[in-house]
Amino acid sequence: MANYLAIATATATMQRIIQQAIQTDVDGSRVTTVRPDGAGGGIPETGVNLYLYHIKRNPALTNQDTPNFQRRGDMVKRRQAALDLFYVISCYGNDAELEPQRLLGCVARALEDQLVFTPQMIQETINDPTFDYLEGSDLADQIEQIRAEFISVSTDELSKIWSVFFQTPHALSVVYKISVILIESDISAKSSLPVRDRRMIGGPFPKQPVVDQVVNTTGKYMPILANSTLRIRGRFLSHSIAQVRINQAEVTPQIINDTELSLSLRLVPNTHLRAGVQSLQVIHPQLPSLPSQNGRRPPRPSTTTEPVQKVESNVFPFVVRPSFLGYELVDIEETEEDRRLGQVIIRTNLTIGLGQRVVLMLNEYSSENAIAYLFNSTPIRENTRTPVIPISNVQPGDYFVRIQVDGAESLLDVDLDPNSPTYEQYIGPILTLE
Repeated sequence: MANYLAIATATATMQRIIQQAIQTDVDGSRVTTVRPDGAGGGIPETGVNLYLYHIKRNPALTNQDTPNFQRRGDMVKRRQAALDLFYVISCYGNDAELEPQRLLGCVARALEDQLVFTPQMIQETINDPTFDYLEGSDLADQIEQIRAEFISVSTDELSKIWSVFFQTPHALSVVYKISVILIESDISAKSSLPVRDRRMIGGPFPKQPVVDQVVNTTGKYMPILANSTLRIRGRFLSHSIAQVRINQAEVTPQIINDTELSLSLRLVPNTHLRAGVQSLQVIHPQLPSLPSQNGRRPPRPSTTTEPVQKVESNVFPFVVRPSFLGYELVDIEETEEDRRLGQVIIRTNLTIGLGQRVVLMLNEYSSENAIAYLFNSTPIRENTRTPVIPISNVQPGDYFVRIQVDGAESLLDVDLDPNSPTYEQYIGPILTLE
């Protein structure tokens, strides 16, 4: 890995290789590294111009740039940029004597002969007095091999490259790629102290619990509410002091067998249960083994003993739907088009957390051409159960109302009276705009 001089050193190395090749074959020729339009200096009458026109991240080494961090966020490995350099090499000279074509042949031969830029070649370039501005470059110490590769481009692609240079006549050109240049960050990383001591505790190797499914006990496809009972299915779930972690709360489930647990969400504190997607894990605390007394078998550890470690299952997501408890209309105004605007304050049974997305869903209480509206709440800046939702351009009337939190919708009320004319139809909750 190299410092900030790496790109310039790679360009100078290629320039030096080409210069050594053409000066013996075409008299008076030289190699420049200016813009093809001559804005950065003079284009040679006879010679080759080397111009770096594009840089890309190397796809093979990009993932190695992922930084390693300690628990507190300290970087333990310096970052690096893996780059591929793309050059347009243009040849100039007397076309009557085919000098551009002769120069191009020299370039192709030289770069095929020197396909790999060896550390010795790079170091000789750095030590060359012509390139005294490269003093301090450490590209020669890079472990990853640096190669030159001919890139076949179409006439259309080459014309797009030249079109960047305004009113510049086209010259005989080819494209080469140098890969790969690794530039390392100057920011120093931090490494923690080594482990001074290790202590071992003997015991059977526990099987890791695996959660495959979380559903409502009333039915696989029934929605999960704040008062529902969960059926947790998986493998190796049984344990003497098994716990279930939902978000950050750990509660004790009912063990049915090794492949199924039962847990009422009423046991989860309200401060930990949220509307929307929840995370669930099965936890098996491993208690320490007590030393034997007079050769007798040690007593069984108490359930209040602090566990040495916890064997945790995979994290399994499930969705808890919020319940709509009521609403309050605030600052409702009538517009010239006989529409309503204002704010609706919704009351829910579950806490809505910081940054969660809340949507108010209104559907007109009508069987013909029912109107529907969707309104987003104001940004949730703190935990709340009363989100504020602005509404506008709403026709007055009665609407079925639902609230959606991160995609989890509240349920509508269904008429379950078989003698009712609205049997098995939605009957609420209703929001009324007068």
